[in-house]
Amino acid sequence: MNHDGYDDAYIRGILNSVKTIAMVGVSNRESRPSYFAFKYLLERGYRMIPVNPGLAGGELLGQKVYARLADIPEPIDMVDIFRASQYALGIVEEALKLTPRPRVVWMQLGIRNDEAAALAEVNGLKVVMNRCPKIEYGRLSSEISWMGVNSRTLTSKKAQISGRGIQRMSLNRTTTAGGATAAADRAFREESE
Repeated sequence: MNHDGYDDAYIRGILNSVKTIAMVGVSNRESRPSYFAFKYLLERGYRMIPVNPGLAGGELLGQKVYARLADIPEPIDMVDIFRASQYALGIVEEALKLTPRPRVVWMQLGIRNDEAAALAEVNGLKVVMNRCPKIEYGRLSSEISWMGVNSRTLTSKKAQISGRGIQRMSLNRTTTAGGATAAADRAFREESE
């Protein structure tokens, strides 16, 4: 598989099918990206299992923390790697020893290890590298678009006043799946003129 880009259907298929995610390298510090991603996915209904030897035996957001994948007493669907690229191969090797094996290995933003990916794929696992499941979930579920990010509906242009009283602006949204809307297209045309 070419890991330089992924079809939305591939990512969506993974996020729709996995239920239990072991996040290796999660931090208990609220300012760390791994903490944000863990919390976000937990709030979206995934069974999140924190894996961090320094926190093992404790809890993170109500979830018991394990030292390593082999310590987890239940099957996991996906291993989310929040460790530097050089550690990915060892984590994949550990994941392949699990029974049953996880179905997916996901390496976070900035993490790419082609050797680890090849090993996982040769053993029947799906692989995603250099992506964040939190960001992909938000993008594909249109949660990011709800805020106007990447939807071309936010603009620095002042809205035209249509009369007196309270002004209401409509997005004229025909879909909740994101993408361009009539209002976004109008804003884009006006910006280009």
